Amino acid sequence: MPGSLLIISHELPGASMSGPAIRYWHLAQTLADEFEVTLAVPGSVDLPAGNVNLITYDRALGRELAGPAANSRLILVAGFALHHYPFLSSLPGPIVVDLYDPFVLENLAIHAGKPLPEQAAIHRIDQGVLLEQLTRGDYFLCASERQRDFWLGLLAAAGRVNPYTFAADPTLHRLIDVVPFGLPAAPAPPPRPVLRGVVPGIEAGDAIVYWGGGLWDWFDPLTAIRAVALLAARRPRLRLFFAGVSHPNPAVPPMRQAAEAQRLSAELGLTGRHVFFNDWVPYAERAAYLLESDIGLSLHLDQVETRFAYRTRLLDYVWTGLPMVITRGDSLGKQAAERGLAATVAAGDVSGVAQALEAWLDEPEEQRSARRARAEAMADELRWPRVVGPLREFCRAPALAADRTRTGSAPVWRPGLAAKAWQSLRRNGPAGLWRDIRLYLNW
Repeated sequence: MPGSLLIISHELPGASMSGPAIRYWHLAQTLADEFEVTLAVPGSVDLPAGNVNLITYDRALGRELAGPAANSRLILVAGFALHHYPFLSSLPGPIVVDLYDPFVLENLAIHAGKPLPEQAAIHRIDQGVLLEQLTRGDYFLCASERQRDFWLGLLAAAGRVNPYTFAADPTLHRLIDVVPFGLPAAPAPPPRPVLRGVVPGIEAGDAIVYWGGGLWDWFDPLTAIRAVALLAARRPRLRLFFAGVSHPNPAVPPMRQAAEAQRLSAELGLTGRHVFFNDWVPYAERAAYLLESDIGLSLHLDQVETRFAYRTRLLDYVWTGLPMVITRGDSLGKQAAERGLAATVAAGDVSGVAQALEAWLDEPEEQRSARRARAEAMADELRWPRVVGPLREFCRAPALAADRTRTGSAPVWRPGLAAKAWQSLRRNGPAGLWRDIRLYLNW
């Protein structure tokens, strides 16, 4: 098989896993049908790897990555990988940087409860990590066209949109392209009971509203709980099930919204009667929970993160044909709404959420069948083998970015280079600074 691709995942795939682990597990599995793929993970994996070569590394130093990285034709990184393991940046081969998760925007919400000086200090670190990615990467991935516009602006500010990258491809798709989250190639497995008659308080005949994924600080479970409280009197069999309260990665700190949601539900007397909190649904079992539910729910706050988000939980709703009630604003939700798969509401609109839930619960059967057919058509467009197409093409002929090649171009001066050099000197000493200078000049 041509080429050798190393994917470095900063989250651990396993029975319970979050978005990044799911993404890199499926990218590796999908690309392994054509390429030699190694997936590096921070711990042992209890899943069948198939054609993927699995290696483990220690989060603290990442020394185990040095050999496989040096022997790979191409490396895919995300998050803080280049920052934590600077030896990756010194390698001569091309690096793919996955920008599907705008962590700089997410972290604004996550750290909003801290004192402003502390928030500012964290944000400066995030900015430095992001600039490092934008400067070193040869090919970038994002999750949507809206995200691509966002990242093109930042790449331009970092000096990566320049005569060399433009001459190589005026569309700049050879610099950054869209590779969203995908769906399994196979349809969802047959349903089995996991909620009704299994979870105490949820019985046969109950109407189940399913909140997939976690309760991160940019989401709005409080509006969901208040809407259920509004409906409880006339819909006594309505049940709201939160699939995940605790992140599967213990290093991720508890979210304020998760605690607030549990507090509000208890205060309104809904917990165990109309509202149910689950620790985390195992990844392989998620289809059973989805197929037993009646409506998928995803609500978020009115923040800048929303505009550039790609709400991956909505993909599972499409996969299993669930109608959705969602806060308007993100790109995937917009696609679902345009196809008649989702009812959208304004942020914080309790009565709007209640009305939308009731409308889906009362949906006539003929409309339900037509909606499920539209969901199946959308799901076919979002299967992993299809969405991974641009990355597959790059893996077939990996190359340094046009402004980083040794021939045919001069080094491009990038704004903020002096500040980056000073950071390198402070962090890595003179030897590290000289390494970065040689890397910049492609020596």
